[in-house]
Amino acid sequence: MSIKILHNPRCSKSRETLAFLENQGQEIEIELYLQKAYSLAELQQLAQQLGVADVREMMRVNDELYRTLGLANTELSQTELLQAIVENPALLERPIVINGDQARIARPLEQILAIL
Repeated sequence: MSIKILHNPRCSKSRETLAFLENQGQEIEIELYLQKAYSLAELQQLAQQLGVADVREMMRVNDELYRTLGLANTELSQTELLQAIVENPALLERPIVINGDQARIARPLEQILAIL
């Protein structure tokens, strides 16, 4: 089974995680998440794989886009937050490593060791 990385080549943390996986001799599937159109169902599955209680745990909450879209509003449902990611994949925290039915955000990189 290959390991999938949701990757942004412009991100140093993403490049670092990819290099780590390559050095481990892992078979890697690279998914350029900024170029992929995720469905709501795919993101719901990803949230489940990550084991997040709040979708914001998988979002770039310090990003200008997050603030501009008013996503800190506690009235927003989890589905509304996921829909914001569907419409703006840049909101997705990176990098995310998926192995089978488990996923981890590689911040810090050591987080992924539990699923390798």
